[in-house]
Amino acid sequence: MKKTLSYVLCLALLITTLAGFSSVSAFQDDQQSLIKVSTKLNSAINSKVAPKYIFMFIGDGMGYAQINSAQVYEGNNTSGEVAPEKLNFTQFPAAGVATTQDSTSFCPDSASTATSLASGVKTHSGTIGLMVDKTTVAPTITELLKEQKKMKIGIISNVTINHATPASYYSHVVSRNSYYDIALQMADSGFDYFGGGSISQATDKDKDKRSAYEILEEKGYQIADTKEEILALNKNSGKVYAVSPKLQDSGAMPYAMDTDEGDLQLADFVQKGIDVMDNKNGFFLMAESGKIDWAAHANDAKSVITDVLAFEDAIQVAIDFGKKHPYETLIIVTADHETGGMSIGYAATGYDTAFDILENQKMSYVAFDGLIGEMKKKDTNGLTFEEVMPVITDNFGLIAPDETITDNPMEMTAGEYKKLKDGFAESMKTEKTKNEDTAILYGTYDPLSVTITHIINNKAGVGWTSYAHTGVPVGVFATGVGASLFNGSYDNTDVFDKLVDITNVRVK
Repeated sequence: MKKTLSYVLCLALLITTLAGFSSVSAFQDDQQSLIKVSTKLNSAINSKVAPKYIFMFIGDGMGYAQINSAQVYEGNNTSGEVAPEKLNFTQFPAAGVATTQDSTSFCPDSASTATSLASGVKTHSGTIGLMVDKTTVAPTITELLKEQKKMKIGIISNVTINHATPASYYSHVVSRNSYYDIALQMADSGFDYFGGGSISQATDKDKDKRSAYEILEEKGYQIADTKEEILALNKNSGKVYAVSPKLQDSGAMPYAMDTDEGDLQLADFVQKGIDVMDNKNGFFLMAESGKIDWAAHANDAKSVITDVLAFEDAIQVAIDFGKKHPYETLIIVTADHETGGMSIGYAATGYDTAFDILENQKMSYVAFDGLIGEMKKKDTNGLTFEEVMPVITDNFGLIAPDETITDNPMEMTAGEYKKLKDGFAESMKTEKTKNEDTAILYGTYDPLSVTITHIINNKAGVGWTSYAHTGVPVGVFATGVGASLFNGSYDNTDVFDKLVDITNVRVK
């Protein structure tokens, strides 16, 4: 009787506490009290109450600088009134910080870090779903919930669906580059909803095996690849793979800034996941914004920012769902690692930022590369810098040094202009120069486009240290049932452990 009464009282307290979930702004009213109460509740009744609906959002490569850059861009930079525009998930009542190292490096890759989040183990960079011996399978939280709780499972990514991060929630392979094998495991997973980008290497390298799309259909998946088909999906659609009808680089969805009005966005795929997986046992939905990472690799700050904002829109779909199911929903937002060593602050700008400068950029580096590629095809005599410079001005706002211009922040210095010309010259070469200097200047990206983004980023007050991943910890933000467990400082493997505790699944 005492146990029953205790449980009833705890449940009543839980309901009262979670009433504040009804709006995002309510998180700001009394966050500390909510966190303290939630911590006690989780300790007292975690074995009794588990979320029915779990959203796991992963901003690939999204460190604190990427998050705050989006807030600064949307905020007020007026002297005396400087203030960022807070993103919805940064206002969640629970916030933690997670270390990201894997078994081989403090600068890990997405395969190992997503494996840590999905399976709670450390492994080698490049390895998915296997323990450090590269042999023993590490069960994923999605597999455990599917088997033991009969929950429906959804996996979304705006990059290719068999890329490292989404693959870590349904596959187990020694190498993340085994795209065809990963796609076959996707078909065998029995998961209920896949959405976003296409399949990388849908046929094996020797092209002597059937397409993964064909095998998915054989396994009972409906492949919806038009906007009309995707928007028509619902709880009666069965197992679904919704492929974006508009794709860009390597089969991924376009960068948010390259989309047109009416194009499907990450938020649309989250909404369709909710629609498709509506059932009495609940669901677990993992949604990745992989293009934050891709843009950060290329040091393209504007593309990073616009994709973080699109990621926020996708999270808002879950928040709105949570308002309707306030006592059954858990939302987690985190990253697998940081990419690019992004900083808000650059040597030449001192303590100043001017993020409004980024508004001059009209397209991503990928779209610009495509535009220049088309110009090359049409100009058989070879492009000249004089032909390309107006295109740069039109799409990035940069203008050549001119003594008649005064106080225009988009006017390049003599040094910046020289860098741009050098980048153009290198870009036009049939064989690119390979040495330490060019590796630092351009990485593996087109010398012209990466020089342009570096110049406009630096003018805005954004700096970069790398074209790869870094070893800094990442944020974890949570709201809803069990959210307070995600407060504090811990390792990324603990995210899996906390989900196991909250959902009461058994790890074999």
